[in-house]
Amino acid sequence: MTTADMPAQKPSKFKQFLFGRPVKPYVHPYLGGTLLGIVLFLAFFLTGNGLGASGGMNRIVVFFEDLIAPAHIDQVAYLLKMAGGVKNPLDDWIIPVVIGAMLGGFVSGWFSGRLKVETNKGPRITVKTRWMMAFIGGTIMGYGARFARGCTSGQALSGGATLAAGSWVLMFCIFGSGYALAYFVRRLWL
Repeated sequence: MTTADMPAQKPSKFKQFLFGRPVKPYVHPYLGGTLLGIVLFLAFFLTGNGLGASGGMNRIVVFFEDLIAPAHIDQVAYLLKMAGGVKNPLDDWIIPVVIGAMLGGFVSGWFSGRLKVETNKGPRITVKTRWMMAFIGGTIMGYGARFARGCTSGQALSGGATLAAGSWVLMFCIFGSGYALAYFVRRLWL
C-alpha cells in the first residue's frame, strides 16, 4: 500500500482548534491606523516610552550572553549598561512590549483564522533559498536596527510621532534602499 492509497488522516482536535477557524476579513486600514495611533499614544502616556521591538530582542540576547559569558558583558560598555554586575537585562519596559506583541500577534492570527504554518515565496525560488534569504535579510536588518538605535517600528512609529529628524531620515533611507534593491531581488518573488 502506497501513501497515495492510504485514506486522508483527520486533523487532531488541537490542530483543528488552532488552524481550523474561518478566515475573517482584514480590518479597514484607516481603522487599523487609528487604533495603532491610540496604542502609541497610550504607550507614551502610560510608560513614557514609545513602541519598538529590536531593543527587547537585544536584551533577550544579552540575557543569554550574560549566562554564558558574564566576563565579556562586564568588558563591553554597550552591554554593561544592560547587564553589568547585578543588572538584569530583562528588567526593562520593552520586554513586556515584545512578549505582548508576540502573544498579541498569535492571538490575532488565531482569532482571524490566519494562523498557519507556511513559507511565502515566489514560484522561481525553493523553500530552502527563501529561508536563507530571510535569514540574511533579517540579520542585516537586525544589525542595522541596533546600529540605528531602533528598528523600523521604533524609529517610524515612536521617532516619527515625536518628529525626530533622525527617525525621518532613517525611514526615507530604508524605503529608498528597499526600492533600489527591489529590482535585484525581484526574481525571488515574481
